Amino acid sequence: MQEIIKPRLFLVTLVAATALGPLAMQIFLPSLPLIQSDLGVSAATAQLVLSLSMVAISFSMLVYGPLSDRFGRRPLLILGLALFLVGSLVGALAPDITTLVVGRTIQAVGGAAGLVLTRTIIRDIYGRERAASMIAYVTTAMVIAPMLAPAIGGVINDYFGWRANFAFVGLAGILVTSLVVARLPETHDERESFAGVRNMIVVFAQLLRNPEFRGFALQSSFAIATFFAFAAAAPYVVIVVMGRPASMYGVFFIAISFAFMIGNFIAGRISERVGVERMVYLGSGLAVLGTFLSLVCLLTFGWVPWSLFGPVVLLGLGNGISMPNAIAGAISVDPRVAGAASGLVGFLQMLVAALFAQLAGMWQNGTPYPMIGFMIAAATLSLAAFALSSRRKPVRG
Repeated sequence: MQEIIKPRLFLVTLVAATALGPLAMQIFLPSLPLIQSDLGVSAATAQLVLSLSMVAISFSMLVYGPLSDRFGRRPLLILGLALFLVGSLVGALAPDITTLVVGRTIQAVGGAAGLVLTRTIIRDIYGRERAASMIAYVTTAMVIAPMLAPAIGGVINDYFGWRANFAFVGLAGILVTSLVVARLPETHDERESFAGVRNMIVVFAQLLRNPEFRGFALQSSFAIATFFAFAAAAPYVVIVVMGRPASMYGVFFIAISFAFMIGNFIAGRISERVGVERMVYLGSGLAVLGTFLSLVCLLTFGWVPWSLFGPVVLLGLGNGISMPNAIAGAISVDPRVAGAASGLVGFLQMLVAALFAQLAGMWQNGTPYPMIGFMIAAATLSLAAFALSSRRKPVRG
């Protein structure tokens, strides 16, 4: 592995590459009601801009991981960034919903490279417990961009329209690509042979048969689905049901992202000492508590933004604690195929999240309760899946 001469700049590069995909995904969410009316489509059709791009991310993650085991992390990441730039341009110029979905899908496929490969790069350098801390630190730093994205996107949407959001992230993509090309070294010199799709399927099947991998992967998948069920439906609830502007949704969203960042910081500080499994249990329990409290507050205090966003802060905190540990646990099951494991985890995360996002986003009945129902279901499944898998293996501290 090439020596990391400037570790801080190396970390900044990983943060930027990881943040680009979530930034692009979050920034246009306040624009979904405007996209629906501007392009004259139904809520379910407008929601495809989010859900189909998430499906595309899930399948592309399956490819990035194994290919990076064979060809290296750096060239695959640069390829992904090039696709991101193409998709941003197509989205900004889209004349109809079909072109917009295509552009957003290409953009999402490109952004997925950063999500998969940066955490694999960390695993190339660090061991299991240390990787959990480093992933948490990277996520803590990079979450600032998607934390601010809905607020920025809401303001851009209110003043310049939804197309300007694609132009904004396109410029960000140019800056990140320049940084990666100039500063990111290759970290995977011991290349695995790529035996084709059949071999990939065999590796994926072996991982899925492993109860330890399955527990970590399903926990993180349902955890992120809880968040995306909220992210997909909350703009409708806040803007249409509660009658608030898109910019207000973005401002309230900052609190949830900030809580997620704090959770990642906590995970980074104590994961090595407490242990991966215990941190996953702690975070999952907080997420379940947050979703149930949100239902209680809406029923007790009415449909106002603080009764919706306040309890969901616990969800953000819990996911921030559990997800870095779950990801580190999953990709450490077999370090020889860390890239494939990272890709498979990403595939499951985005596929489950896309399902929950589409269902929650299209189920609009003039109340916040369908959204809350999907959030409670996903959070409960996250905890249950990990608990059931943990019963089949000894707990490591």
